[in-house]
Amino acid sequence: MTKEPLRPDELEVFEALRPRLEAIAYRLLGSAAEAEDAAQETFLRWEAADREQIRVPEAWLTRVLTNLCLTQLKSARARREVYVGQWLPEPVLDGDPMLGPADTAEQRESVSTAMLVLMERLTPNERAVYVLREAFAFSHAEIAEMLDITEVSSQQILHRAKQHLATERSRTEVDRTAAREVVEEFLAAATTGRTEPLVRLLTSDAMGMGDGGGKVPARPKPFFGAKEVAQFLRGLFRPSAAKRAVVGGSPDIYAWTANRRPALVIVVDDRVVAVMTLDVTADGIASVLTQANPDKLDRATRQWATSDHGEPLISVW
Repeated sequence: MTKEPLRPDELEVFEALRPRLEAIAYRLLGSAAEAEDAAQETFLRWEAADREQIRVPEAWLTRVLTNLCLTQLKSARARREVYVGQWLPEPVLDGDPMLGPADTAEQRESVSTAMLVLMERLTPNERAVYVLREAFAFSHAEIAEMLDITEVSSQQILHRAKQHLATERSRTEVDRTAAREVVEEFLAAATTGRTEPLVRLLTSDAMGMGDGGGKVPARPKPFFGAKEVAQFLRGLFRPSAAKRAVVGGSPDIYAWTANRRPALVIVVDDRVVAVMTLDVTADGIASVLTQANPDKLDRATRQWATSDHGEPLISVW
């Protein structure tokens, strides 16, 4: 039987929920492009469905989206095994609706770059339960129905996920003004040409990691310790013709927030060429995570073009 075409009100229902669906998918997949694709595939399923039989559209759409993402996660694991270098999620800049709700500390934490990296340790079901419960406040009954499990199983899976994600440090909540101050201090230290100012800002066991996707030079493995991270950053911010050649010009560096964390946005000719997020804790900066893979910066570039970002902190190289 041919389904009726979407009525305007049915299209409106979906479009009103699209940002929320994309925000869920982004937390599940760590990829803005794949999140957009998952939401669009959900739309196609909505268009083809017998919508008269769907009592609660949000629940139905979330279930479809989540199961699409679970299938995607299973294949993503195989792709990550052959990924060139370190894998980091796509950055999402402040103001992008894909960041989703930010009313609670758990919601803000769930979209941080560091947390999205940690969530790679989880099984697909653990990740889904954690995201749906902690970031979007679905009940265990609702999650159980979406994933075709029992409520008890949902509770147990959440407990396991939290154990896997447990971290000893407490993250420091920062608003945009505070984030700018953190970035300004960090950038000032990074451009002195000396390691000592940076070492003072970093935790003793700070981690650095970069994702170039095999297209931009990046260290192949994470590196640890305040001194090693500081030495790497000192070299990174030292001007050179080779660096200008890699990024296509002399970059401007802005203070911003990405994934609800202080960030440096590095721009050449209105194109975002890298986003460096800083994971700030009560003890200092615990990680410096740099996304420079051009394939993962399209959405950030689009978002940057629509933002009032003011003047850069510095132009380098």
